[in-house]
Amino acid sequence: MSPEHTDDGRYVVIDGRRWRATDPDIPDDRRAELQKVLMAWRRDVKRTRGTDEEARSRAGVQAAKVALGERGTPWWEQSADERRARWEAVVEGP
Repeated sequence: MSPEHTDDGRYVVIDGRRWRATDPDIPDDRRAELQKVLMAWRRDVKRTRGTDEEARSRAGVQAAKVALGERGTPWWEQSADERRARWEAVVEGP
């Protein structure tokens, strides 16, 4: 089941809280790849919690979320070229 979106499509609503939605223009294969990287970094945050490595893991989460358009400059404020450059940027997993 997909989460509820706001009328403008910019946010998803989960348990009554708004979160920025993933950029809808990201090609499906790239979106899946970035989501896989994001989940790997999230698992790494859990693994490294309380260690010196935790900051690196959290930076990985941030990079993946920026590439997905969920953080950083809102995707609806970017040009098509800026959006494409964002999701095509190299984002590697742990």
